[in-house]
Amino acid sequence: MNNKIVFGSYVPIDSLLHRLDPRMKLLMCVWYVVLVFFANSWGTSLWLLAALLGAMLLSRVSLRQYWQGLRPLAWVIVFTVVFQVLFSSGGKLYWHWGIMSITHDGLVNSLIIFYRFMVIITASTVLTATTPTLRIADGLDWFMRPLKFLKVPVNQITLMLSIALRFIPTIMDEAGKITNAQRSRGMNFHQGNLVKRVKHLVPVLIPLFVNSFKRAEDLATAMEARGYDPDSPRTHFRQLHWRGSDTMTFILMVLVTVILFLIRGGLL
Repeated sequence: MNNKIVFGSYVPIDSLLHRLDPRMKLLMCVWYVVLVFFANSWGTSLWLLAALLGAMLLSRVSLRQYWQGLRPLAWVIVFTVVFQVLFSSGGKLYWHWGIMSITHDGLVNSLIIFYRFMVIITASTVLTATTPTLRIADGLDWFMRPLKFLKVPVNQITLMLSIALRFIPTIMDEAGKITNAQRSRGMNFHQGNLVKRVKHLVPVLIPLFVNSFKRAEDLATAMEARGYDPDSPRTHFRQLHWRGSDTMTFILMVLVTVILFLIRGGLL
């Protein structure tokens, strides 16, 4: 098995989470993300973190692999946290220079944002690591089926989402290859100030966009050659089946929610 994953990659191993119905995993992921915004204390935050760690262990994907999957998105998290620290006001003032300052409220808010970013991205990675993209699309299609009565193009939407999820690891791998090629030519991405570092990304972004558009064009040509019609009714080779383990998982999520609100209300 590949010992490195990125966000959007599926890890084909046998585990309890892998065997769950994709509808249950989608519901569990969205439910968890909503609960994250109800965590207003250290107790509730640690409880949700423990629930997430439990799901990660049940997936049988190693914690090191999850960390490797988070690394490409780490700069987004760091940039957001630093921006929150330097440009938030309120509370005790620790440092000030020009329009930038470090305050007590800014530090607290940055910790909250860091926590939410980490757990939400990790929960999404658990979903994509344990569910093939086509199964995720099938689950989304099932949840969005009532929208068909409103003439919403559900099949096209789920197809676009599944293609986007499928191409996330491909694009990240492509970006890594282009970056390594630029480094071999003497490019130093960590040299200079912020403006120079952004300019250094141009030789990476331009070929990355060109390759992405070429892949999209090749995919469109292949689908057209195979006679794909987005308006035709679609059938599924693998049918969705709700099992007893899915019901138990649903009950477990209800229990997690109840305990969260008991901690939030000071009853635990």
